[in-house]
Amino acid sequence: MKFGIALSTGYEGLIYPIPFNKPKELPELVKIAEDLGFDSVLPNDHFTVQKYVEAKWHKTPNYYEPLITLAAGSAITRKIQLITGIIVLPYRDPLLLAKQAATLDQISGGRFILGVGLGAYREEFVGVHPQWKDMSRAELMEESLTCLRKIFTEDTSTFKGKFFQFENVKVNPKPLQKPFPIWLGGNSEKEMERTARYGNGWLPACLSPQAIKDRMVRLKSYFEREGRKFEGIEIAPQLFSSIGKNKQEAMDKLKNSGLYDHVVSLKSSTLKNDNIQNLEDFNLIGDGDDIIAKVKEYEAAGVTHITGLSFPVKDTKDLIKQMEIFSKQVITRYK
Repeated sequence: MKFGIALSTGYEGLIYPIPFNKPKELPELVKIAEDLGFDSVLPNDHFTVQKYVEAKWHKTPNYYEPLITLAAGSAITRKIQLITGIIVLPYRDPLLLAKQAATLDQISGGRFILGVGLGAYREEFVGVHPQWKDMSRAELMEESLTCLRKIFTEDTSTFKGKFFQFENVKVNPKPLQKPFPIWLGGNSEKEMERTARYGNGWLPACLSPQAIKDRMVRLKSYFEREGRKFEGIEIAPQLFSSIGKNKQEAMDKLKNSGLYDHVVSLKSSTLKNDNIQNLEDFNLIGDGDDIIAKVKEYEAAGVTHITGLSFPVKDTKDLIKQMEIFSKQVITRYK
């Protein structure tokens, strides 16, 4: 089992207070994560403030760009995997994103994984692309994935689609990794189908071990339908963790945090078909023994990489302390 930590590039106001990180602290957190034995870091992606965040804080959060953040972190680390968790693909131009991804994979020595998704907040998409407000984000995402695959694998690429066009482009360097890993985020059936068509990994959010086990049956069938091998595909749910002296203390800490408010906000999008009442069923909550027992359940369900771990904290100092506790009580003992 691998363990990955969330970088708070886009969590101010959603999970953490405003302000939270100083810019220089973000790459430093990548180095700290590596030193503590975490296997990956995952920055998330937002362009503009969400309505509920603005109403709660009456100020604008700092949303740092995830690819630049990972590039800075790659310069002071050697082995930790750099995963976007996630890049909201409908915001991005695929030609530019392909150039950025290939460059980051090269300069990091093949440590970059491009995690992409539809995005949790349609209001944000409409703000970024008002000209496409009536368009299907799913259609836009699939066209982008087709573009990315062509650019990563073809010497000369041409594409004429509904949203994007390019002609006879020669984009070098190619990614160092072959095939270059693209992981798809999302809990829905459609996202699992897209993972089978385009992905090397699946990044769901806040699913219980049983829910993952149930979905794995269908995910394997989608890979078979696409004529692709399922073996070697990473199953990497993004979870959150609250560590306490016991489960009740950990739960109380969680419910009094912005992390809990964020989970509630996802009830209308990412988690709309999931029960968020029994939080301990689909996250890592309790003391070290409780969390290790839950990790074993996830491993038995087919999970290979627990990613994007977030904690109920109020500042960077507290975040580092929680990372240290998780490393000591979970990672070191589990591995």
